[in-house]
Amino acid sequence: MTLGKKIANILLFGLLLATSGSVHAQRLDAKALMRAQRNGQGNLYGSNPYEQQQDDEEQPADTTKQERRIRKPLESYFFDDSIRAMSNFVWHARKDFNRVEMARMDTTLLDYRIDYPFYREDVGDVAQGALGQTSLPLNYFRRPQFFDFQFASPYYAYIATMENVPFYNTKRPLIRMHYAESGQKRFREENFGVMVAQNISPSTGVNVDYKARGTRGLYAWSRTKNHNLSVAISHTGKRYSLHAGFYNNHIEQQENGGVVGTWAIADSTFEMPSGVPMKLAGAEARNLYRNNAFFVTQSYAIPLQRVTEEDFSLAGLSSVFVGHSLEYGSWSKVYTDRNVPYVDERDHRDENGDFVSAEHSYYEDWFINPLETRDSLYERVLSNRLFVQAQPWDRNGVVGTIDGGVGLDVHTYSQFLPADFLSGRYSRVRKTSYFAYGAVSGKIKKYVDWGANLRFYPSGYRGGDLSIGAHVALRGSIRRHPLILEGRFAMERRSPNFWQENLFSNHYVWSAPLNKENETRFEVKFSVPDFAFEAGAWQGVVSDKIYYDAESRLAQHNGNVSLTSVYARKDFRLGGLHLDNRVLLQWSTDQEVVPVPLLSAYLSYYYEFWVVRDVLRLQVGLDGRYNTEYYAPGYNPALSAYYNQRETEVGNYPYVDAFVMGKWKRMRIFLKYQHLNRGLFGSGAYFSAAGYPLNPGMFKIGISWGFYD
Repeated sequence: MTLGKKIANILLFGLLLATSGSVHAQRLDAKALMRAQRNGQGNLYGSNPYEQQQDDEEQPADTTKQERRIRKPLESYFFDDSIRAMSNFVWHARKDFNRVEMARMDTTLLDYRIDYPFYREDVGDVAQGALGQTSLPLNYFRRPQFFDFQFASPYYAYIATMENVPFYNTKRPLIRMHYAESGQKRFREENFGVMVAQNISPSTGVNVDYKARGTRGLYAWSRTKNHNLSVAISHTGKRYSLHAGFYNNHIEQQENGGVVGTWAIADSTFEMPSGVPMKLAGAEARNLYRNNAFFVTQSYAIPLQRVTEEDFSLAGLSSVFVGHSLEYGSWSKVYTDRNVPYVDERDHRDENGDFVSAEHSYYEDWFINPLETRDSLYERVLSNRLFVQAQPWDRNGVVGTIDGGVGLDVHTYSQFLPADFLSGRYSRVRKTSYFAYGAVSGKIKKYVDWGANLRFYPSGYRGGDLSIGAHVALRGSIRRHPLILEGRFAMERRSPNFWQENLFSNHYVWSAPLNKENETRFEVKFSVPDFAFEAGAWQGVVSDKIYYDAESRLAQHNGNVSLTSVYARKDFRLGGLHLDNRVLLQWSTDQEVVPVPLLSAYLSYYYEFWVVRDVLRLQVGLDGRYNTEYYAPGYNPALSAYYNQRETEVGNYPYVDAFVMGKWKRMRIFLKYQHLNRGLFGSGAYFSAAGYPLNPGMFKIGISWGFYD
């Protein structure tokens, strides 16, 4: 199905939802509203937003019918009164426990102009270059840990997962659309998204979220398509809760392997980016990823106290919650290429100082077919969990909840092995993991939040794996300004995943057991939200680290690597002038195993003002990113992994964008010129990942519009 047809179908679905009906919201205290309704004073506090309206024409009384039952507002124990009073709010479900995590619904200016999602967090990522392509966080402690299908890890910022599928509660039907584009039509980047959400009842809602992002290829052979679709339904009732959904990820990427040499970028030899020679452009290398998954998690509450009409929810009563979570997902990766060498026109200099060209092959080995590659890998995961949550007194009490559960994960791996040449069928390997887990959390009034968790695999595929975590948050205030001090601890012993121990492909083959990784982390963070200040530090020690070495070969370090990070964020405001600063310092005791830059920074300086009071607001400013020079990771297309290259240092180059962004009623729009400073600083080698240049400069425009019934 084409992108146009997908968009048309989604918009049609959204239109049907939007026209099916609407409700209105009041910011009311829920208990007060219920008492007023029971006393026959439904209009005392305003009309019930979910109450069915009677016809204006008076109808004859029907004594045979029972008194109509008033539809109740949202009574879920997940949400307090402050959240229920909001017109719209969004959250994510957790599959291990009977919990939800509230998320931000951005309707302000904030960072809408940042169209690459990985640049919105921390100090940004090591990036392959274009929209929809791979990236790796600069901050080591924010790098994703993908046990399932590791090949999707570089796309973490784009793909849909059960953990990030949104659930909405809307008192009015909601449609939100956004579109951004840049560059000439032939090389255009495009970013499109639409979200439709509507509640069927106060506690039941459904939403559809679709995103299409990618580039037509500014550089040779770099076309990328990244499509993500999620459909979710939720029911958060007084006793029964349900979160279910389906998501799909589809990624197509032409893999050019990076530039043949930094000289092609630094010297501005080529007037157009499309003319820059790339290592795999002639080989026509490409990756295709497909993922489909569905999930359901549900729970039922059993109160241990008598529930009266005065009890609006079970959040304040002793209760036990029994639940089940199920997720099934399948991933596939198909990598293709041809054995076509590339030519580096400036490979080296002869005795006279003249450049000498040389021919190279991107991959050293061709194990299956010496002419072309077609590597197919498949992984399917079935996850089951049974859990019990005890609420001894109050959900926000000193001991708020005590959780326990057992789980079963069944992994099925498929790949083409040498023994399969005769049968013509893929080999399948099934691995089963059994585990038990538990957690406890609570609050001491409004001053302390605390929690701890544990997970252990007694047998099966991951037998012996263990993870322990704990956190505490202390809250206080000075002159009514809140202060928050947080501490976290995590210890994990984890097995290598299947593909790290078993891989047979045209370019890479390994089959050997690896030791378990052991990692311990400590984090301390202090923040003053009213003054937009945050500072934190991480300390970690990892032993037997598994990584890809300078030759893209799988390796395991025999020893310990210590990592230290110090992070600070401070946003200054002088009238309409905003000076937003994020700075990260990092140290690694072994840069060949875990390479990190010493300093990374993201700076955003802009002026914000009203053009028309309460109607049109504008921001005009600059965004800048910078990191010190280091041996940044390279990217290997066949492995879909970042590896620790040791040939080229990357960094000491500021990358600056200029923008104008405005908000007019429900519409947001931005105009941006990306890479404003091209050719003004340093060597001109604007790389983030080794060998992969960032965009040389382009004009972008984007618009977002929310529709409310």
